[in-house]
Amino acid sequence: MTTLANRPNTALLVIDVQNGVVSQAHARDSVVANIGALVGRAREQQVPVIWVTHSDDEQLLEGTPDWQIVTELTPVPEEPLVRKRYGDAFEETTLEQVLVRLGVGRLLVTGAATDACIRSTLHGALVRGYDTILVSDAHTTEDQSAWGAPPPEQVIAHTNLYWTYQRAPGRTAGTTTAAAARFDA
Repeated sequence: MTTLANRPNTALLVIDVQNGVVSQAHARDSVVANIGALVGRAREQQVPVIWVTHSDDEQLLEGTPDWQIVTELTPVPEEPLVRKRYGDAFEETTLEQVLVRLGVGRLLVTGAATDACIRSTLHGALVRGYDTILVSDAHTTEDQSAWGAPPPEQVIAHTNLYWTYQRAPGRTAGTTTAAAARFDA
């Protein structure tokens, strides 16, 4: 029920599953495996997989080993790669143009970090008119409790909870698990 005209397709968005982002992430291996399974299913069903990478001038320098997508996940040349420098994958990137070209009005969102780029992109997509579904067991974050944040499992659970009940006029939000995710809804 996207508000975007003539955009019936779904895409799988894989955000910042880079070595330097997920090396210390909560449940890293199971989250990466869930994303890998979703990527495989999307490819089988000819659903676009869009890869997003973050870079900055301090820790994630483009082209460095930390900036690389984890070795368990391998984009194929036909799959778009969107480079970003802000939390919201739409800000000053080519993401919107890619989605227009592919006729996408519905996004399944996966990746890292839950409390930063995932939340920013979820909200950015919804306010831009996209149906936006968070894959509840396919996103993660590092432990930021030393700086006053809750433990990562609570950050993930809270994000899943509030996104399950997120609403906007003419748009659908919510959560699904990797196993239950549907690309045809």
